[in-house]
Parts: sequence; structure tokens; C-alpha cells
Amino acid sequence: MKSLMTTEQLLQGLKHYRRIARQDLLRAPETPYPDAFRTHAEARRSVYGELEAYAAEHATEDVIEYALHLYRRVPFSTGTPENEYAEFKGRENGLENFFLMVALDPRTRREARSQRPKLGAMLAGEGGAPSEA
Repeated sequence: MKSLMTTEQLLQGLKHYRRIARQDLLRAPETPYPDAFRTHAEARRSVYGELEAYAAEHATEDVIEYALHLYRRVPFSTGTPENEYAEFKGRENGLENFFLMVALDPRTRREARSQRPKLGAMLAGEGGAPSEA
């Protein structure tokens, strides 16, 4: 990992991402799949809120580890139609944006990605929703 951001920088970045997700919520009705777009933006916003709350009480390294933990639990939905599994795709996108923000080593992200569950197994075992930490 590169030099870590300060907690204040981390919180500022997460607030910025939350504002972008909020703007996306407002423009959802203008998109081809408004419900999916809204769900995607809400999921991203939720991830940023979770990470903000965690960052308020933990060191940057711990927040990154927590984000990796969350990422490992998001099922793969790559290759599915654009308007399906918007919550999973939004969580994945939000966490990947966070990893870019903190300049996470790509190898670390790939390792975590390889540990994610397959969509079919997740849907069959947990009723279609990711479980919370």
C-alpha cells in the first residue's frame, strides 16, 4: 500500500462520493432503468455512509480492511443485464471507488475479488440479499 490518507482526507473523500451518489439519485428518473439506477445509487451511498461511520472511529488501515471485508461478501453480478442486481452492482461499484480513492494495491483488490461468492450461491443461500457485518 502507498502512504495512507489521514482520517480527515478519508472522510472528505467519502462525503464527496456520497454527494455524487445523491446527485445520481436525483437524475434516476431520466435514465432508461430508473428503479435500477436509483437502487444502484442508494447502494453506493449506503456503502459510503458505512465506511464514513467506521472511519470516524477507526484508523485508515482498519477502514481499508473493513472495506475489503465488505467487498468479499458482494456476489459477482458481472455479465448480468444492466438493470438487474443493481444493489450488488452498486455496492461493488462503491467499494471499488473507495479502493481507487485510497490507492489500494490492485493485487490486494484482485485477491479480495477472487474470494467473492458466486451470484447463484448467494441467491440460493441467503434469499437474494447480502448479509450485513
